[in-house]
Amino acid sequence: MSAPTLSRRFVLAGLLTSAASCSLAEAPERSLRPVAKPSGSDGTGRRASGAEALIEAAKLNGKVGFVVADARTGQVLESHNPLLPLPPASTAKAITTLYAMERLGPGFRFATDVIATGPVSGGVVQGDIVLAGSGDPTLDTNRLADLAARMRTAGVSGATGRLRIYEGALPQLRTIDPGQPDHVGYSPGISGLNLNYNRVHFEWKRAGGGYSVAMDARSDKYRPAVRSARMSVAERSLPVYTYEQRGGVDQWTVASRALGKGGSRWLPVRNPGAYAAEVFQSLLAAQGVRLELGDPVRSRPGGKVLAQVLSDDLRTVTRDMLKWSTNLTAEVVGMTASARGGQTPRSLRDSGGDMSRWLEARIGANKARFVDHSGLGDASEISCREMVSALTDLAPKLGLRPLLKPIPMRNSAGQVLDGHPLQIVAKTGTLNFVSALAGYVKAPDGTDLAFAMFMADEPRRKRLSKAERESPEGGSAWNKRAKNLQLRLIERWAALYTG
Repeated sequence: MSAPTLSRRFVLAGLLTSAASCSLAEAPERSLRPVAKPSGSDGTGRRASGAEALIEAAKLNGKVGFVVADARTGQVLESHNPLLPLPPASTAKAITTLYAMERLGPGFRFATDVIATGPVSGGVVQGDIVLAGSGDPTLDTNRLADLAARMRTAGVSGATGRLRIYEGALPQLRTIDPGQPDHVGYSPGISGLNLNYNRVHFEWKRAGGGYSVAMDARSDKYRPAVRSARMSVAERSLPVYTYEQRGGVDQWTVASRALGKGGSRWLPVRNPGAYAAEVFQSLLAAQGVRLELGDPVRSRPGGKVLAQVLSDDLRTVTRDMLKWSTNLTAEVVGMTASARGGQTPRSLRDSGGDMSRWLEARIGANKARFVDHSGLGDASEISCREMVSALTDLAPKLGLRPLLKPIPMRNSAGQVLDGHPLQIVAKTGTLNFVSALAGYVKAPDGTDLAFAMFMADEPRRKRLSKAERESPEGGSAWNKRAKNLQLRLIERWAALYTG
């Protein structure tokens, strides 16, 4: 069976019947310059009505917008609420990638340095040793251990001063989105010195009549214990976790009746610099370099760089960010790009505003408004038309498409259709009662489409309490219906706009 034949069988079955039986209302608003390749289109606008039938059948409530365009020319083929600003969720990371690629360049790397504030005499630094970050969102315990080993290799055995940190390359933030539950790992603190995506590993085991608990910064090679985050078990059922900051320490409690026999999870770190400092202190001690911790320094010191580790290049960092949708990476990359514009942003909202103005200057996106770079904050908005303009006008110049992840086609039951001829690469986006998808679809005949789809029941989302946001009632079912609608719309476009 040839690929084009397979395409018709997968894509057209069950779609053209519903699309061809409807009529169009409000053609100028709903469908901008439609150009359909298959025979049977009579120009009456059935395409938009067919899309509206799919939207109605999805029963999402809330609002739906989409735009599909020729990826090569940018010509809009079909749209629904194209100019309506809606939350992009994590598809905002695609805009962040474009922003960073232009401001920083694909070869940019984050550096983490160990600096001696005085000369080294007999292996002893005559002054302090400073761990200085530039914000690297991918720094982990293994690479911090490499830094410690390089110190020893360089012949450093100690210092007359203390171990200090510099984390001022970026603002120090306790969380990405204050509206999220305290214990979710996807909304950690941020600073110019980040470690393990600013998460600490919490492990518990039943021991006698109670539990033993441990907090550490583990990797596949190391397991340094952590004191800047502490856990105690409380005799209760709910809430599962409580959190407060006391004396610079993240103080957690966990409900005993939620623990079972044992387990683990990663919890967010709210004081990233202190976390990285104590882990580095422990790793240095393992190399025989024992130092007391001192206060952070306010500015990056001059002095000799004793050791350095670099991140992967920005292309690799953003590719992984888009694949795994890591919020910390998006925020650090975005704020670093804003700082390259001339001034270090004071907050995520400031930096998101910088990116909004950048996008307006590049493509005239006057409806786009970002309050962060990850899409976690639901006050961010962009229209589908603006997102597609970014995909067709900016992305080819800045190399976005190869960084997007493949999206498999699924049937209405959610099962992956192996061997499906449509090639989709895109960025997904999910919040409670918000679902988004933006990217490209290529058909076997070479037709190349760019698209953006945003769906949101904002009133329902706003009614959620903070405690409900991790797993709200009805949220999973709503999201499944939204994702199914997105794939059905892609099938529809492939039926209409490919040969």
